[in-house]
Amino acid sequence: MKMLINLLLLIGMALGTQTIFAENKSDQSSSFWETLKAKIEQMAPQKKVSATTAVGGVRGARLATEDVYWKGEKIQQTVDADELEVFQKAMALVAAGEQVKAHEAFSEFVMKNPSSPLRKDADEALAQLQVSK
Repeated sequence: MKMLINLLLLIGMALGTQTIFAENKSDQSSSFWETLKAKIEQMAPQKKVSATTAVGGVRGARLATEDVYWKGEKIQQTVDADELEVFQKAMALVAAGEQVKAHEAFSEFVMKNPSSPLRKDADEALAQLQVSK
C-alpha cells in the first residue's frame, strides 16, 4: 500500500513539475519579446552620412564638462534608421502571430546587416522563434 501511495505521489510530482516548467517557458518567451520591444523603442535612429569627419585636439586643452566621460554614464544607443525600420517590421510580424514570416524577416536582417548593433537581438529572436515552432 505504501509503495502504491509513493508511486502515485511520484507521478503527481512529475506531472506538476512539467506543468510549471511549461508555464515558466512561455513566460520567459513573452518577457523576451516585451524586453526587446522596450529596447527598440529606446534606440535613436540615425541616417547614414556620407561625409567624412575629422577630430583634432591639443594636448593640455581644457575640456567642457559635457565632453568629459563619466564612468557609468548611460549613452543612448544609435542604430541606422533603415536597419531599425526592418527590425521593427520583423517585430510587428511576431506581434501579429506570424512566426514563419517573422523568422524569415529576422534571417534576412541578419544576412543584410551582419555588423548591426541589433545583430545579437536578431539572433536571440531567431532562437526564440525556433523554440516556439
